[in-house]
Amino acid sequence: MTSVRAARTVLAATAVAALTAGALAAPAVAATAPKKPDHTATQRALDAAVEAGVPGAVAQARTGHAAWTGTAGERGGKDRYRVGSITKTFVATVLLQLQAENRLDLDDPVEKWLPGVVSGNGHDGRRITVRQLLNHTSGVYDVTSDPGFQQKVFGPDFLKHRYDTWTPEQLVAVAMTHEPDFAPGTSWSYSNTNYVLAGMVIEKATGRPYGKEVERRILKPLKLRATSVPGTTVTVPQPSSRAYSKLSLDPNAPTVHDVTELNPSLAGAAGEMISDSNDLQTFYRALFKGKLLPKAEMREMTRAVPVGAENPEFFYGLGLMKVKLSCGKEVWGHGGGIHGSSSQAVSTRDGEHSLAMNFNADWTGDSQTVVEAEFCGRG
Repeated sequence: MTSVRAARTVLAATAVAALTAGALAAPAVAATAPKKPDHTATQRALDAAVEAGVPGAVAQARTGHAAWTGTAGERGGKDRYRVGSITKTFVATVLLQLQAENRLDLDDPVEKWLPGVVSGNGHDGRRITVRQLLNHTSGVYDVTSDPGFQQKVFGPDFLKHRYDTWTPEQLVAVAMTHEPDFAPGTSWSYSNTNYVLAGMVIEKATGRPYGKEVERRILKPLKLRATSVPGTTVTVPQPSSRAYSKLSLDPNAPTVHDVTELNPSLAGAAGEMISDSNDLQTFYRALFKGKLLPKAEMREMTRAVPVGAENPEFFYGLGLMKVKLSCGKEVWGHGGGIHGSSSQAVSTRDGEHSLAMNFNADWTGDSQTVVEAEFCGRG
């Protein structure tokens, strides 16, 4: 889930992690001590973001078993924060687990699980598969693009509606008042509605809310104690910092609002989760090291489609983005934006080098620079 600003820049903000190099010493040649990871550029990128107006920044990186944490501004290294669309990787993982258990098939039509839900103005759940929801090739209209929704949820009216509860059915109904972006499978477009629907499919297939399945299948086995699916709880658990927004498309708007408290049902399965940098890395590293999905499902998850000629370096799998960074390194993960929060959780495909970070603002700061700094040494 993204704010209006973040919705437009979700691709640019979703760089992921990079391959580390290693070599075996030849026989009879003295081994060279491994080079100590250097996070100087990453810290500089955090400092630069705060100097440019971000209230606070936090990041943690891991290389092998070594971990480094950096902060700038008024942030703590163990801060929890709203992770926005990083939620999508958790949701996709649960659906792939259900397929591995033969409880559903990603090529099932959405209509099979949600009869009559995806309909109206040209939308047709009989022609859309669960897979197309997960890789954003469904054509389903993005609820966050609806002008009325934007006014109530992302604009100044947010202050009057921040504690409102939105059901998944309400979010989908808003999207269904618009025509699809394209016929299913003919193009690519990022739509938060896709993952609201994916959460509904999980509930229909299991009899439990998607959040309970995320907790049962991922959070508890991996002991992700800083991670939660808050539902309608409006606060962020401690330790955490405040979150800030201008509630405006204009970055020069004069007023900054404290948006820490909100009812995250406005995002639902598209972006409601809360975590910290340590837990996010544990999740992605476990995913890429094969601890959450069988090999067949992992191959499906990482079968990525291009997102468009204007972004040739970006490819989207099932809840995962693949990106080639400026230094040529290929990285995987997801970014997330929601009120007062911009995050990245990224890893190399082998799970050996990872980064998770957050800015507690949504109108300024480019999290891509932190990813580039960590994996390319630039910044």
